[in-house]
Amino acid sequence: MDWLKCFVAVVDSGSLSSAAPTVHRSQSAISMQLKKLEAALGCRLLLRGPRQHQLTPEGQKLLGYARRMLDLHAETQAAFHGTELKGRIRLGVPDDYASKYITPVLKRFAPYHGSVEIELVCEQSTLLIPSVERGDLDMALISRENPKQGPVLFYEPLVWVGSTQFEIWRRTPLPIAVYESTSLATRSAINTLASQGRRYRVVYESSSVTGQIAAVDSGLAVAVLPQCSIPDHLEVLGAVHGLGALEPMEVSVYRSQVSNGDEAVDRLYELLVQTLRA
Repeated sequence: MDWLKCFVAVVDSGSLSSAAPTVHRSQSAISMQLKKLEAALGCRLLLRGPRQHQLTPEGQKLLGYARRMLDLHAETQAAFHGTELKGRIRLGVPDDYASKYITPVLKRFAPYHGSVEIELVCEQSTLLIPSVERGDLDMALISRENPKQGPVLFYEPLVWVGSTQFEIWRRTPLPIAVYESTSLATRSAINTLASQGRRYRVVYESSSVTGQIAAVDSGLAVAVLPQCSIPDHLEVLGAVHGLGALEPMEVSVYRSQVSNGDEAVDRLYELLVQTLRA
């Protein structure tokens, strides 16, 4: 079971260093566990790259079995040692962050706490923050505006994006697509253009990252997006395109006061902080 725990942790986190806090082992200990697992199965499971570990076909085959075995092990432990964790968690996240940052956390949480119901709300941070403060959400992953809105977990770069089919960045005034006017990304874009003395006009506004991408794809505008949400077919723009650098966003987990002491919320909050800081 220890071999499988290490194997799944490395797959979910992408590297030995990121997996170490999850299984409470050193990188060298995890590496040794993986070698023992590969020796027992007689095949390579992971291709070890400088930054990311990739599954081999045999590793992909094992992953499904490993998750099922760990789930059954967790069920057995819960049946004989203590009560099963139950409850309902109202979790908020901007759709920009959902796939990259929330999915890996829920993938680790759900197998061990299947009786916990999770309600996921996808909105921009400007709407999630007051929802947390009112207690409508237990917690939310947000782009924070001040230090009172949770501890910083990481910095998410903001970048200009455009379509190579249209080269909108050559136009004056520059057509831009933005989120709502109160969003940090919009403010960063406008402040950067103002500091450059570059003329612009807002031609498209949407609170959805899908809407922003559609505006760029259709040749309406250039946009500012979090780096984690940029599709491969769009071009990242910069100084050579006449566009200045943007300040990164401070990403935090903001928790409501009314959720304090809720064991299910405590467990997911700890996992979010542990995973995203790593």
